[in-house]
Parts: sequence; C-alpha cells; structure tokens
Amino acid sequence: MNLDQFQKDLVAYASEIGIDKIGFASAEPFYNLRHRLIRQQQLNYQSGFEEPDIDKRTRPALLLDEAVSIIAIAIAYPSKMKDAPQGVKGARRGIFSRSSWGKDYHAALRERLTLLEAFIAAHYPDARMRSMVDTGELSDRAVAERAGIGWSAKNTSIITPEFGSYVYLGEMITNIPFRFDEAMEDQCGDCRLCIDVCPTGAIVEGGQLNAQRCISFLTQTKGFLPDEFRTVIGNRLYGCDTCQTVCPKNKRKANEIHPEFKPDPEIAKPLLEPLLTISNREFKSKFGYVSGSWRGKKPIQRNAILALAHFKEESAVPVLIELLLKDDRPVIRGTAAWALGKIGTEEGLQALKQAQHTEQDEEALAEIQKGLAFFAEELKG
Repeated sequence: MNLDQFQKDLVAYASEIGIDKIGFASAEPFYNLRHRLIRQQQLNYQSGFEEPDIDKRTRPALLLDEAVSIIAIAIAYPSKMKDAPQGVKGARRGIFSRSSWGKDYHAALRERLTLLEAFIAAHYPDARMRSMVDTGELSDRAVAERAGIGWSAKNTSIITPEFGSYVYLGEMITNIPFRFDEAMEDQCGDCRLCIDVCPTGAIVEGGQLNAQRCISFLTQTKGFLPDEFRTVIGNRLYGCDTCQTVCPKNKRKANEIHPEFKPDPEIAKPLLEPLLTISNREFKSKFGYVSGSWRGKKPIQRNAILALAHFKEESAVPVLIELLLKDDRPVIRGTAAWALGKIGTEEGLQALKQAQHTEQDEEALAEIQKGLAFFAEELKG
C-alpha cells in the first residue's frame, strides 16, 4: 500500500473517530527538552508526578524498538459552562478546572489511540506501536510541538490556532516512516499576561514553570498545603485555569464539540460543605469519572476546607469542628483547625481550645496553634 495515501487515510479516519488534530513527528531524541529537564531538576521545579528518568522522557527509541515516527493527537475540550450554578452565603461552591469537566481524558484519548492502532494494524500487520497519554514517559507537549499540533506557549501549554490551549494530548510511537509535519512558529509575541497574573508566580519566565508553586499541582498534593498558598487557592478544588483564561489566543474558543466532555454543573462546581462528609463510595460514584478524582477524595476535601475558609463561611463551622475533633486524618483535622481560625467564630475558638489538649499529631497540633493565633491577632487589632 502507498504510504502517502495511507497517511491521508489515517488522518481522515482520525477525524471520524473524534480526534480534532493529528500530526506526525520524528522519533529522534528530544535534545532541547533534555537540557530543559536537567535544568528543571537542578532547580527542583519538577512536580514529582512525571517520569524521573530523563532518558526515557527524551529518547523514544528506549520505549519502542525501531521507533521511527510519533503520531501526536489532540482533542478539544470546552471552556464554557452553560447554566453554571452560583455559590451564595450558606451554599458556597468550589470549582474543578476545565480539563476535568467531563469524562476523564485519559480514557477518552486511550480509546481513540486504540482505534488508531487497530486501523494501522489492519493495513500494516508488521507495524510496531506504543501509545501513551499524560502518564507515559514522553512529554506530550514536546511531541505535539514537534508534530505541528500547536506551539509551546509561555505558560508551557500547547496552543492550537483552532482550539486555543484547551486540548488534551496523546501520542503513539511507531516504526512506520510517516511523512513528518512541520513545527509551528511561536505566536505569543511580546504578550506576557500568563506570567503576570499567575497567582503564585509559578511561571518563572516564558516557557519555564516551577511546578512546586503551580496551583494545578498543589491542588493534587495530599499533605498540608504550605501557608503561603492557602490564601490564593480561592475556591479551586482541582487544577487552575488562570493562565489559560487570560490568554488572548483562547478568546472565543468555546470548543463545544464532544458531548462526553460537556460538564455537569453540579460536578464541575459542586457545593463545598457536602464534600466534607462524603464517603469513599459516594465520592467514587459521583466524581469517579472525571480526571480530577484520580488522587481520591482527601485532596479535594482539604481544598474544600480551604475554600470555606476563603469565604469565611460560618455555616460550615459545625462540620469543621466535627472534622477537627473526630476525623482520623491529621491533614484534615489540621486544615479544619486553620479554617476555623480564619472564619473566627466563638464556637470555633472553643473547639480549638478543646482540640489543643487532645490532639496527638504534631503537625495537626501546629495547625491548631495557627488557628488560635488568628483569634489572638483579631484581639490585637
């Protein structure tokens, strides 16, 4: 079979199965990326979620024998939510980032990549393939950039002309010598809005992200959130979209294309207080299909507590006291203590005084002291 024609047929098939962009790149090593990753490790900017072996991240041939090409795919996801519920006093709401509004993108992209693999195998029985999405060794963004899906923006996202940066990325390494697409020129220009408005200064400079300060990363951690970030997390439960929503290239990119990514407003913007007492079974049943649930309920609950503190929501005080005195997780007890101090009710103060005599965990006890300190500061003021 003529390879050029097959590549055209593959592109057409990709569109039929719901792939919005497809590109083809060389499987040569990613030398520039390697230098950036080494520098990232030296500066301790990595999140810890990524593959630690830089060779595996930058040398596709280590992942598939006889690797020649990489197929990059992108699927657009929506940036607008219709009929979004508004939080009010007594019924505050949190927010999941847009990338977690619908069906878990890992599953959605893997389904499409599996179909692509079957299509290729039907025409090239000797084809070797290895697909990955997000949690694979390769950098999805580096592959997408090389394959002409979009350009690597200053906020480190891939921006496509058609869908902005609201795209999920995946790739397939193969031994088929496809014709390669050209990389796209950077179109950010002098714009630095994403750098200037990042709530934590995580975007150190154009194309350089300190993941340790990125809210998207911080909301996925399971321990105590460092104090400096607690007041800027707002009502974010998972992820952060600030550097995307301010980007001029994302204006008017609604991307209402795939029904599976259409958000359920009660999932994407859930009430905060019910999250504090949700069981594991209920959490999995309600939120298990979205990507933001991958770390379990604990980070979401911790973030919900911080959001209630952000709102100074007094209606949450009784449940926060219950968590402070009875929850078996030190992070939840301690975060509840901090929140009670921020909210500042007399009921919360008495609960903190009680807890300081019974708490056995040193970190949780330190949070109780922080909570009590808020009351002391209030008296001084």
